[in-house]
Amino acid sequence: MKKLTLSAMLLTLLCSVLPAVFAQEPAAAPAPADAASAPAQPPDIICFESRKGASEVTKRDLKPGWPNVKCSSKTGAVLWWGDPFDGTVSMGDMPLLGHIPKGNAVVKPRSEKLAILPLCGVACHNGLVPPTLPKTKKPVPIPTMEGLVPELKNLQHGRERIWCLDCHHTNQRNKLVDNFGDPVSIDQPQLLCGKCHGDKLRDWRDGIHGKRIGEWVSTGKKRWFTCTECHNPHNVQDGARNRGFIQIAPESPPQLPKGMKDAKHELEHAVAH
Repeated sequence: MKKLTLSAMLLTLLCSVLPAVFAQEPAAAPAPADAASAPAQPPDIICFESRKGASEVTKRDLKPGWPNVKCSSKTGAVLWWGDPFDGTVSMGDMPLLGHIPKGNAVVKPRSEKLAILPLCGVACHNGLVPPTLPKTKKPVPIPTMEGLVPELKNLQHGRERIWCLDCHHTNQRNKLVDNFGDPVSIDQPQLLCGKCHGDKLRDWRDGIHGKRIGEWVSTGKKRWFTCTECHNPHNVQDGARNRGFIQIAPESPPQLPKGMKDAKHELEHAVAH
């Protein structure tokens, strides 16, 4: 009887101690998730607004279900903008644009996307380095420059009548230069291009040349596309074509509504004559 009572007491003691011991043990780490079974993140969709390589934009949602751009699966170009003023800033002073209310002419700055721009103006051409400027416009091979910007080896602009310092400021190479030798922001190339292309500058200013998106009214808010968003200034002649920029394949025409055989109604004038 005494043996039975002693066994019962030992069993009771063990039952009271064991839970406390196991409670002090660290919890087992969760099993690592299988990377192969985790859903893969879709890659970013990037398309260009005017010139491939110079005006790329990454597709994102401005609001749920409202993308900033729609990209063409055929050409990789932007088909339409969810907000034409997304990421824009005021264009700044522009001669003979006084009729447009301040802030209604906006542009999308590109200088922040030009990877070698800080290098040009700070490390390589800061007014002190190199110590002397070339004395002639005769091209000199510079391996570093050719490695960074390959098209400079055969500059297709001006038919060999211009060189780097006709466009880039002497001491501030991250700036352009106007007719008076003053520095011009990379984001306002029209002030540079107009030095030689005055007729195109006038057409661009009047809305005949180039592209704008935004409000329809003539003095309404619009995003202006600047010269270098469409034209590559280092290869503006585009080889033998000499047209200024690479053409892109057109989109397919829109499909006719169901049941409509042709679009001959488009040839009829809305008002009978």
